[in-house]
Amino acid sequence: MRIVFMGTPDFAVGALEAVVQAGHQLCAVVTQPDKPKGRGKGIQMSPVKQCALKYGIPVFQPVKVRAPEAVEVLRGYGADVFVVAAFGQILTEEILSMPRYGCINIHASLLPKYRGASPIQWAILNGEKETGVTIMQMDRGIDTGDMLFKCTVPVAQRETGESLHDKLREAGAKLIAEALPRIEQGGFKPEKQKEEEATYVSLLSKSMGHMDWSEDAVTLDRLVRGLNPWPSAYTSYHGKVLKIWECEPVLEEEGDLREVPEGSMAGRIEKVARDAFYVRTGKGLLKVLQVQLEGKKRMPVKDFLLGYPLEEGNVLS
Repeated sequence: MRIVFMGTPDFAVGALEAVVQAGHQLCAVVTQPDKPKGRGKGIQMSPVKQCALKYGIPVFQPVKVRAPEAVEVLRGYGADVFVVAAFGQILTEEILSMPRYGCINIHASLLPKYRGASPIQWAILNGEKETGVTIMQMDRGIDTGDMLFKCTVPVAQRETGESLHDKLREAGAKLIAEALPRIEQGGFKPEKQKEEEATYVSLLSKSMGHMDWSEDAVTLDRLVRGLNPWPSAYTSYHGKVLKIWECEPVLEEEGDLREVPEGSMAGRIEKVARDAFYVRTGKGLLKVLQVQLEGKKRMPVKDFLLGYPLEEGNVLS
């Protein structure tokens, strides 16, 4: 098939690689414009653009894909289908109806749950046991189109946003490679989404990472894992940001989560060991194993304690 691939971040690279390796004709890759990044504000290409250039695929980077001149460029490719994966711009009805087989989207959740942005991280934040990838026929709604193909991916007990991202990227690549010939041959049955089961999730923000120690230890552990590597979970130590990169919830009293006892407070360091410290939460303790102090490198707690000797009774805010 003649394919236009639309995507931007690393999640979409696996799918692009799979489409190329399956032998389809890539008319073009459409991705977001290059942007300045880092302290030096050097111009950086998107991961998808870098992948496209590696294979010699033409790249189109419209500031607004809905602009009339951009629409005409897309029309000129004469594609059979547009494959979309985390592109980052909304497609108009004119674009959606342009290819023979329409536009299909690779979404990192089991729709209709977790429509919208950041479905990978929210699956961890909400304590899901499984998630997956859905390939759907795009319509003018946000992830509301008919579902074409699905695959399920288990969420491991100590899963992080990064590790689950990589699992779903691989699953999405495999699924789109299997789906494209079936779409061309008509060997599938579209399934309507059940609106009553739909949930929506928002974009992640840096402020989400602020740890409220009055929350229970299990919730805080999910926050640390779900927001790893970005935006990351953090607290404050002597007026400086202290990122928490690895931790474990400690369930007291034979697995029961206990309320903060009288005389103690959430955020109080209850115990300092050689390779960890334990923080009082609203319910249970959080065993902290890896941290990063503002301006310093990420390190195990045993190394951190060599330069910053925490004491029992210190309070993190």
